[in-house]
Amino acid sequence: MQRTTHYMILGLLLSVALFAGACVAPAPGGAAQPAAGDGEAAPAEGGYVIGVSNTLVGNGWREQMICAIKAQATASGLVDRVVVVNRNGGPTEQIADLENLISQGVDAIILNPTDREGLNAVLESAIAQGIVVVAVDQAVTAEGAYVVTNDQTAYARIGAEWLFEQLGGQGKVAEMRGIDGVPADTDRHNGFLQALEKHPDIEVVAEVFTNWDLSTTAQQALDLISTREIDGIWTSGGDYPVVEQFQAAGKPFVPIVGADNNGFVGMLLELEDDGLVGAAVTNPPAIGAVGVTIALDALTGKNPPHETLLTPALFATGDREGLEALYAPDEQPGWSTYVNIPPYTSYNGSADVSACKGPGE
Repeated sequence: MQRTTHYMILGLLLSVALFAGACVAPAPGGAAQPAAGDGEAAPAEGGYVIGVSNTLVGNGWREQMICAIKAQATASGLVDRVVVVNRNGGPTEQIADLENLISQGVDAIILNPTDREGLNAVLESAIAQGIVVVAVDQAVTAEGAYVVTNDQTAYARIGAEWLFEQLGGQGKVAEMRGIDGVPADTDRHNGFLQALEKHPDIEVVAEVFTNWDLSTTAQQALDLISTREIDGIWTSGGDYPVVEQFQAAGKPFVPIVGADNNGFVGMLLELEDDGLVGAAVTNPPAIGAVGVTIALDALTGKNPPHETLLTPALFATGDREGLEALYAPDEQPGWSTYVNIPPYTSYNGSADVSACKGPGE
């Protein structure tokens, strides 16, 4: 069940950096201040069509991101239709999908980008045609695009720092990354390296790319714990399959860092007496809903900031109250229960997100 009051207590730390160079850092849970606009759009009354481009199918985080987009579009009362283009692919496929959305005459495009710069031409073409472009989860550099992200560098850094400190500053660790070359993976790796610089006695004995695929993550984890001496594991969100492989192999747990996936959070609570120690770093897929609000603000002349950055929080073994507030027993293991992001979301918590219905559906 959704625990809205707990989320308010947890206080997602929110900072907003303005594209024009000005900076505003609102208090946790507070409203972001408007940026100085590049020109005012004429206010409108709704009836918008929002296009969504996603290129990672079968991933629970991305599925929840799309559902959050639909939920916020419905809650806004300003959107008539959400058009989702959803398939596995890289920049080439995403460019084709973006061109498809442009040809359908959408008013805004929300995309989770496969490349920081490789999509710029098609995105800038959309912007030139009056389409609002919002990149969520990962950044793009297209001129005029809005960027709404969880701070991926900080995500990795604070998790890795926790792990290295848990090991007393020395030991052998594995870095289980995401998809090679995509912006979020690059940013997370940089954050991991920042933490590593402060702990020279930590040895990285394995670096693998999971492609954010749970079955791949599970197999790689089993190979690692069966063939190497490992004192700790940092994951780019593929966490609970790693725990499962320790259980399957009958091996003692090592400290594990993951995301706020419901399955992993539940394990941190349930397996503490069995020796599992870990940390969940927030990376809410409801960032998609934030993207909807930014897009609608731009369409209705409210001049939102061009960059919106959500700062992650860490909840680790020993903080049982915090972990219990994150955990929702009735939700699927690959979903985050961190679905309310004030002041951007106005839907009815995880109930509306789980329904996964856009306007008119």
